[in-house]
Amino acid sequence: MNCLVGYLNAARSLGESGVATILDLRDSHVEFWDQNDNLAIHTNRGIDALDKYANFLRDRVAIETEYAGKLRRLVKNYQPKKKEEEDNEFTSMQAFRNLLKEVGDLAGQREVVSESLQLQIIAGVTLLSKTLREERKKCLSDGANLQQNLTTQLSSLDRAKRNYEKAYRDSEKAVDSYKRADMDLNLSRAEVERYKNVMTAKIQQSDDAKNEYANQLQKTNNLQQQHFSMLLPAVLNRLQELDEKRTRGFREFIVGAADVESSVAPIIARCMEGIVKAGESINEKEDTFKVIERYQSGFTPPRDIPFEDLSKCDPDSVQDSHYSNSTSNHLTIKGTMSANKLRKRVGIFNIFGSNKQRQIIEACITMKNSLTADGQKEDFSDLPPNQRRKKLQGKIAELTQSIAQETKARDGLMKMKIVYEANSSLGNPMTVEGQLNESEHKLEKLKVDLKKYQDFLEKACQVPAATSSPQASRNQLQNGHRTSRHSNGSADDHHDDGDDQPDDAGSLSSSASPESGLGTSHTSLPGSGQGSANENAIGEDTYYETEVETLNPLGTCRALYPFEASSEGSIPMSEGEELQVIEIDQGDGWTRVRRANNSNGWDEGFVPTSYIECTLYA
Repeated sequence: MNCLVGYLNAARSLGESGVATILDLRDSHVEFWDQNDNLAIHTNRGIDALDKYANFLRDRVAIETEYAGKLRRLVKNYQPKKKEEEDNEFTSMQAFRNLLKEVGDLAGQREVVSESLQLQIIAGVTLLSKTLREERKKCLSDGANLQQNLTTQLSSLDRAKRNYEKAYRDSEKAVDSYKRADMDLNLSRAEVERYKNVMTAKIQQSDDAKNEYANQLQKTNNLQQQHFSMLLPAVLNRLQELDEKRTRGFREFIVGAADVESSVAPIIARCMEGIVKAGESINEKEDTFKVIERYQSGFTPPRDIPFEDLSKCDPDSVQDSHYSNSTSNHLTIKGTMSANKLRKRVGIFNIFGSNKQRQIIEACITMKNSLTADGQKEDFSDLPPNQRRKKLQGKIAELTQSIAQETKARDGLMKMKIVYEANSSLGNPMTVEGQLNESEHKLEKLKVDLKKYQDFLEKACQVPAATSSPQASRNQLQNGHRTSRHSNGSADDHHDDGDDQPDDAGSLSSSASPESGLGTSHTSLPGSGQGSANENAIGEDTYYETEVETLNPLGTCRALYPFEASSEGSIPMSEGEELQVIEIDQGDGWTRVRRANNSNGWDEGFVPTSYIECTLYA
């Protein structure tokens, strides 16, 4: 705002100083009779200054336009993506969206300034400059004509004066000749008379030239007096008015440009207030609460592991428990077996060997058909309890709103049908009948879906919240009992009598780790690494074998790309790193490698086959 005030003061001072200068010029027209050329230069410089201001405004308009365009591109580039819409509930993200909106409004105001300067100020400056140049050209042309007329008259006067001087000298010579002839007694009377006639003629010519000189002198004086007292001041007055018009226009355009800026200043101030308000609306406590609401699973932490008193257990259970613990203890941090415990990995093509497995696969296909479009189960039973209830409540609210909208549409159609039945001229009731039936069918389907999801919610609310998390509900063999969590979130205890049965199809868990034997498959079947200890030990699709054997390297490989281990059983590697190949790709896209480790000897795990270049030993 201070800049705009200074802008206006500069414009006013420009106008006052310019007017004062012109007033001084008006009182000194007589003194400027010989400064016509300097005044012409001054007016030309003034118009050039006006054109320079116009160029300044054009450059500023270009900057304003570019600035507004870049602001709009900035806002567009930082608009939340579709995948980020779920974060819009946080106050920080809402504030950021409001900030982008205000910045977009700022860009709009800069565009307003640019357009106003272009249409109002620059157009006016260009028109004024053109007009002033035309008027100046005409004034200078009139002044040149006046000066030309005066110069012509002075030339006539000078020529008349020279003629008079020549005639006067000739007349004096003729008089002298006549006097000498009259005194010469040797000359005849006729000759003396001839000299006299010549003298008389020369005197007459001198008198005529004198009269012409006097006449031209009078004309010259009259024209010169008129030129310097009337004609030239008139031209100077026009130049003065032209210069005043330029100076006054300069002031008005500067003030106008400042007014354009001032007109958007309140809106810009409101945008700043909106940005401040958006920043102040951020509530860290509310965002924290929403994070808790979003990610709270409802599971309780794992219970304490009970002490196993080997003296009170039968030998079979002790053996089974020892086998399970030994197998678990030999898992590396990444979840793979150490080299002296792992012999082979069953491929994906060996899981279809029994009727039991075929039944499980059919159950998987049925479960897949019941998934929603986004890959979740219809009843959201694959989600933690709290998240499941939230999803169901949101679905119920969505269906309730759809039912209300469809009910309004049906009521409107019924009213239209009643009106058509009362007055057939307005329309045929049968044309509404089809739409009404379709609306009734759609409404009935929505109500069925609502009842279904209400039942889902009722069942979800009946499930105890104190269930174990998926990480804690993996097969745990404690005191001869195995705990497995079903898909409904409940926990059942099964006595381990040496013949464990696999979980039902609903207890399938999602896994993407390489050691599952399914590569990138997201379904791990019971009996393929998730069953009981006895199944792992003696099952027909045994994954691990207990024979102690150190795996010899099959070759070497070099990492073509860096890889970050994001799943269990995989290990990271850097580009160009040399590794040992201890198990080739079984068709699932993963290769098992090993690297030397100074701390514990070796690091083993799986890496993507497409990320490495293998060189196998012959």
